[in-house]
Amino acid sequence: MPYDDSFPPTRRARPLLLGAALPLAALCLTAITGCGGSPDTAEGKGADASASPSASASASAAPEASPTAPLPRGPLTGRTVVIDPGHNPRNREHTEEINEQVDIGTGRKECDTTGTSTDDGYAEARFTLDVSHRLRELLQAQGARVLLTHDDDRPFGPCIDERARIGNEAKADAVVSVHADGSAVGNRGFHVILPAAVKGGGADTSKIVKSSADLGARIAGHFVRTTGSAPSNYIGGGTGLDTRDDLGGLNLSTVPKVFVECGNMRDPKDAALLTDARWRQKAAQGMADGIAAHLKG
Repeated sequence: MPYDDSFPPTRRARPLLLGAALPLAALCLTAITGCGGSPDTAEGKGADASASPSASASASAAPEASPTAPLPRGPLTGRTVVIDPGHNPRNREHTEEINEQVDIGTGRKECDTTGTSTDDGYAEARFTLDVSHRLRELLQAQGARVLLTHDDDRPFGPCIDERARIGNEAKADAVVSVHADGSAVGNRGFHVILPAAVKGGGADTSKIVKSSADLGARIAGHFVRTTGSAPSNYIGGGTGLDTRDDLGGLNLSTVPKVFVECGNMRDPKDAALLTDARWRQKAAQGMADGIAAHLKG
């Protein structure tokens, strides 16, 4: 199926404590039916990535977009958002480096993975960069300072621990890691991965569990509304929300952070959405709206 990386003009993003956030998301999520996603998710399929020992040395600061252009003043002025595009398009050329184990606080895991792709070869790493660029522009239009963990500007990585560190060092108000899943045909829909309560090694999520759950629930609700896609039919029990304790990018974060699996690249119906530039703009808009709602709180 064809895909298009064209970048449409920017649209301005529109505008729960945990107990309030989840019911709100459930209301939004049950109101609309549409596409779905799958659990080849995050570090399970390698969708989470931060810094390996070798990658870590090459980049400890995230590249910032449009450094010469002053940001407009808007509702997100003074806020910092870190966008983490899952994987790196050239990871497949550096399998030895990305297979190096890094500490995720509760154990060790590969630095990164190559990610998945559609059956016709549209790579997850290309998808995540495209959506991340769209998301960055939408947030900047509201005045936010936006950093990317990478921008196709390094040979591989960053590894999962470095990705977490970039958000932490930026003292980000929110971090969103953008992904697409690689599950079985028939598994459809999006889901948002939230950090579990984890304490061990260098990991302690106790201060971010509640705020991350609010961020994730707001993104899920707006994602449904804007894309028309349904929550995952195979993960999260129809809520579009999934909590995990095995992702270094979440375990090592000290600021509110979630992963968004936008759909299942291995399902042809979901793939038709993910390879459509117009749908990708809607996906970015839904995430931008959810982030803005969280930050306006």
